[in-house]
Amino acid sequence: MKVIAFLGSPRKDGNTEFLLKETIRGIKASGSQGSVDVLNLNLMRISPCQDCGGCDETGKCIVEDEMSQVYNAIRTADRIILASPVFFSGLSAQAKVMIDRCQAFWCEKYLLKKPIPEGKYGRHGLLLLVGGMEKEDGIKCSEATAKAFFRTISVPEHKTLSVLGVDAKGAILKHPTALKDAYEAGKKLVRI
Repeated sequence: MKVIAFLGSPRKDGNTEFLLKETIRGIKASGSQGSVDVLNLNLMRISPCQDCGGCDETGKCIVEDEMSQVYNAIRTADRIILASPVFFSGLSAQAKVMIDRCQAFWCEKYLLKKPIPEGKYGRHGLLLLVGGMEKEDGIKCSEATAKAFFRTISVPEHKTLSVLGVDAKGAILKHPTALKDAYEAGKKLVRI
């Protein structure tokens, strides 16, 4: 089983990264055979979608950059994790630029009628969100974008783990349940 994780946080060793690391620890503890690869979107050279229509007839983006690594990872993954902080009630820019470039998958799936095959293990997703606010608004907006992303890349269902009220760097380490919940979410993700 191949697991790919997209880290959408700009903060090195931040709350989102800690949550993702604990999720991966749960995956590895489950005894699942296979690999877990993390793509740090903040370190990748990915241009925003230009809405140029270049992918309309082929399902292939014509912009050449490190998004090609993302396309390959998505095509071959059985489980996909998207980890992002919540900024201004939405996903981070790093996560959103990657999602917008998945327009090529949208064209491939909906215009060309060629969805990504579900593979031997099926395709499932996990959304990890960390936000400083106490209200659910940012979670709802981020979840709506992530749902469209997962559906577009032929991940029919995903779970969401959101942690609110965590803002300062490292604050998640003091949260009473966040890391334990992430560990369990990782274990469940590969047992589906």
